Amino acid sequence: MPRFHCPAPLATGAELDLPPGAARHVQVLRLQPGDSLTLFHGGQGAGDPGGEFDATVLKMGRSDVRVLVGAHHAIDREAPRAVHLLAGITANERMDWLVEKATELGVASITPLVAERSVLKLKGERADKKIAHWQAVAVAACEQCGRNRVPLVHPAIDLAGWLRTPGHGAAAADTPGAPLRLLLSLRPGTVPLREATGGAGAQRPVLFLSGPEGGLSPAEEDLALQHGFAPVTLGPRVLRAETAPLAALAALTL
Repeated sequence: MPRFHCPAPLATGAELDLPPGAARHVQVLRLQPGDSLTLFHGGQGAGDPGGEFDATVLKMGRSDVRVLVGAHHAIDREAPRAVHLLAGITANERMDWLVEKATELGVASITPLVAERSVLKLKGERADKKIAHWQAVAVAACEQCGRNRVPLVHPAIDLAGWLRTPGHGAAAADTPGAPLRLLLSLRPGTVPLREATGGAGAQRPVLFLSGPEGGLSPAEEDLALQHGFAPVTLGPRVLRAETAPLAALAALTL
């Protein structure tokens, strides 16, 4: 059954117009009045009951689609461990691919990192458009993979700026219940990812930091280590910038 993200408040028995993106998709699929679909709020903002809703198409307009919201299903397909990804921005379409696949693997949130070695540098209106685009990629991935909670794509920021943000400094790393901070690194002294997380059964949230093509600079790695990040390795092979965080996500969430 087709699934669509609908950030409007959802309640059984309500009639509503689908948001423009979902309406266009319904029209492309040539759904007709009486056809069934699934709606989910996505968990961003107020009014999210969680899970997903059955819905039925009531009316197909030229540019609008009206539906009747049906039964609610309290379905949770989230990963058992929350993993927040702080990822160096990669070039071209690789970042799109990273956002899409990270969403499918259950990432809790993504912060695009403007690293020293990032080929793509974002600021101003261009940065806003890219973040909106990546958020839309995450929504589409949730529609496809069955997730009912859309991971938030945060504004792009450099590492120093992120660490200055309230709640992200060195003191926050030692706060009870704070995510475990892990840094993907090639420097000596790293430990295997599973060893650093206490084995497959540990469920402590994780903040995973990885760099762009060429990795983080030595200065960026030093800064991360000073703020509570522990260096980890994924094994003897050097993975691409868009592959490494996905390998970590798979190990941590599946």
